[in-house]
Amino acid sequence: MARKKKEPNRADELIDELLEGCSSPEDILGESGLLKQLTKRVVERALAGELTHHLKAPSEENNSRNGSSKKTIQSDQGDLELSIPRDRTSSFEPVLVAKHQRRISGLDEKNIALYARGMSVSDISAQLEELYGTQISASLISEVTDSVLDEVKAWQARPLDEVYPIVYLDALYVNIKVSGRVSKRAVYVALAINCDGTKVLLGLWIGEAEAEGAKFWLKVLTDLKNRGLNDILIACCDGLKGFPKAIEAVYPHTQVQLCIVHLIRNCLRYVPWSDSREVAADLKPIYRAATLEEAEAALDDFSAKWDDKYPAISQIWIRHWENIIPLFDYPMEIRRVIYTTNAIESLNRSLRKVIKTKAVFPNEMAVFKLMYLAMRNISKRWTQPIRNWRAATSHFAILFPDRFPLES
Repeated sequence: MARKKKEPNRADELIDELLEGCSSPEDILGESGLLKQLTKRVVERALAGELTHHLKAPSEENNSRNGSSKKTIQSDQGDLELSIPRDRTSSFEPVLVAKHQRRISGLDEKNIALYARGMSVSDISAQLEELYGTQISASLISEVTDSVLDEVKAWQARPLDEVYPIVYLDALYVNIKVSGRVSKRAVYVALAINCDGTKVLLGLWIGEAEAEGAKFWLKVLTDLKNRGLNDILIACCDGLKGFPKAIEAVYPHTQVQLCIVHLIRNCLRYVPWSDSREVAADLKPIYRAATLEEAEAALDDFSAKWDDKYPAISQIWIRHWENIIPLFDYPMEIRRVIYTTNAIESLNRSLRKVIKTKAVFPNEMAVFKLMYLAMRNISKRWTQPIRNWRAATSHFAILFPDRFPLES
């Protein structure tokens, strides 16, 4: 049986006809290329259709078309000079290209996306001109990115879950212009693991002093409490003096766990590069010990080997031992989660990549704006539970039977 001949696709035929006169990419994508011409025609045709629909309304019975006016719009294809249709009573309000609108949707999203990756407004302006042949001033780009500030405020004040099994508390530093001078300020970061095992950034806060302080952390924790966070099972923090007491003041039942990553980093400050790898390797048996007794024996072995050369290191561990030993109450599945190597460290690393392009922020809102947009990009990857979470939840249910919410 003969196969039925396939009917030609009219859309494909039209595209082929349009492309007949195109012999180079410039003919399609250039300043006067096919794509730009098509965009202009499609937008103008859509605007004409909008006016036709408007004139059919009963209230517009005595209205009619009244020519057109010229308007230049910035688009992904560069500047488009459009003919905007008019009506005699001036009651027509276009939707696709509204009155006073100077950009077609798409450029604003590109502005924000580039800004979120740490590009300066002048770099964004140059990039868009190079890509699309359209000039957008730095002040206009700032105006576009400022449009997210209301979103930032709403995000910072949003309600939180009642319980987060693990919350990581850390700070990084930025330079902000305050009262005419550059001030180094701590940006306080609270990252949580929710009951599903997914990472959630709870908020960002900018400190009032030039150094991280337990007193300001108390304000951060109080804010979390006021937003509905009633219980934290394990809080992971660095060795800042007074930090554990600040946590216990707001969350008295929370287990405070010293961040092992911060502890190791502090120890390696006393070690030259030539010995740093060996010292770090010799510290592993302490925090990876199966039991507290094994950890204490490993610390004794470390002291015997290194105290003559670097006596400060073992003293750091002894001084913070009270907030280290809770680690050994947990099985390895939970320990791997609260070591914080993969959670807060990877987050801070991603944030630093963005903020390092800004030598000085003009004000605090500029910090919030950039870090929020950066976090919005980073959190798109947080779609799966963290590793070992399923095993960890069964232990949480046993260790915290009245506090860890079980699935219904």
